[in-house]
Amino acid sequence: MAFGSDRKYMTPAQADAAQIDVGLRRYMLKVYNYMAGALALTGLVAFLIASSPAAVEVIFGTPLKWLVMLAPLGLVFFLGMRINQMRASTAQTLFWVYAALMGASLASVFLVFTGASVARTFFITAAAFAGLSLYGYTTKRDLSAFGSFLIMGLIGLMIASLVNIFLASPMMQWVISAAGVLIFAGLTAWDTQRIKEMYWELDDGEAATKKAVFGALSLYMDFINLFLFLLQFLGVRRD
Repeated sequence: MAFGSDRKYMTPAQADAAQIDVGLRRYMLKVYNYMAGALALTGLVAFLIASSPAAVEVIFGTPLKWLVMLAPLGLVFFLGMRINQMRASTAQTLFWVYAALMGASLASVFLVFTGASVARTFFITAAAFAGLSLYGYTTKRDLSAFGSFLIMGLIGLMIASLVNIFLASPMMQWVISAAGVLIFAGLTAWDTQRIKEMYWELDDGEAATKKAVFGALSLYMDFINLFLFLLQFLGVRRD
């Protein structure tokens, strides 16, 4: 004998919780879709530039390389500081521009490392990222305390990387890469939990889209940095 959907027998509180859960899953899926799209755009731009000797010469053989390297950094700071004041469509556009600029910057990866080792490292990064992000999404443990520690570690990592530009120490580079893997692994889980907690079921379309873009930007940067640090261990350099 059929009794229909169980939703009929839910209390109002249970029905509200179920509705929030559906909205949260839809919101997180939007975040991951934006992130996946940005990674695809970055990879495509990087591959196309690396495959064109003329483009490589124009970008990396001229002062234009500094613009390509620094523009993404400036754009991500601008997005982070101004996203609340801009329209959702503007935030989306800048996000895609940022992903394309990162692709131009990362074209050098294909020039330094073999394509097979880049692909292998990408898939290893994707598997690790998926596990870490899933942990951040499902864990009941509050990761906010780790967030402060990870941010301090990130600042130290940036300082050490700048110092090693002048020292050029292989041992120090190994330590920096190992620390980078650990820090961005932790940031992946922490950012996922933080993005989940940003969700509010009463957000309008504009606010929800801007939150999704900002969340995708955070996870995108975690993925890219985790990939680059893992590449230092797993990448095979060209002869």
